[in-house]
Amino acid sequence: MSPREYWVTSRQPRYSVLFALPLLLLYEALAAAMSGSAFAGVRNGADVLLKTLFVSLGGRAGVFAFGLLLLGVGAFVVVRDLRSHGGRLNSRIFGGMFAESVVYALLLGTIVSLLTAWLLQGPLYTFQAPGRQIPLGTQLVVSLGAGLYEELLFRVLLVWALVALARKLGWGRPLAIGLGVVGSALIFSGFHYIGPLGDQLTLPSFTYRAVAGLLLSGLYVSRGFGIVAWTHALYDVGVTLLGTG
Repeated sequence: MSPREYWVTSRQPRYSVLFALPLLLLYEALAAAMSGSAFAGVRNGADVLLKTLFVSLGGRAGVFAFGLLLLGVGAFVVVRDLRSHGGRLNSRIFGGMFAESVVYALLLGTIVSLLTAWLLQGPLYTFQAPGRQIPLGTQLVVSLGAGLYEELLFRVLLVWALVALARKLGWGRPLAIGLGVVGSALIFSGFHYIGPLGDQLTLPSFTYRAVAGLLLSGLYVSRGFGIVAWTHALYDVGVTLLGTG
């Protein structure tokens, strides 16, 4: 397979969604095991936000309904794409996607720090992991959830919604995509300062996260959900283990 073929094929739904599936199963299994519940305990904020409506409607059953909906939509997208491509999967593509995600995760912090320093015309900004009294294991699980649910919320749903809104207003496709990428990045950054576990708002930290959101949104548009989810998760795990971004 040529590099161009890999680039096109790896972002198609049958690969992108299936590549994200282990991340979903790992996060949900670890979160449930650590809290003893499928919906209680410390979880990623985007996870809680997405499940709130279902919990309010059905409690425990609502959470399972959300999970079934998520898996059902994913299965539908994958099966439809498989049928249109003869039901074929190339396992080597998943290896390439993981390698890509590792490289992007390793580069993300440095690139965002350099861009933040350039935008603010200040010294190189290094993002410090929030110093909360949360066990390391819980922080790692939340990091995995950030990769999955923050990308689902802020890239898949929000970028799509903003692009659809812009197109409805008569904007051209490039401008609509630009609105989706920039708008979702700003909302993504602001999301981290909301709620009792929200961080203290400062211009450098907001800018850092907004720039990170821009890069992640661009990565989603160009490489698909699976790669951006794993990139985000691996980056957050690295920040948690090392204490800095």
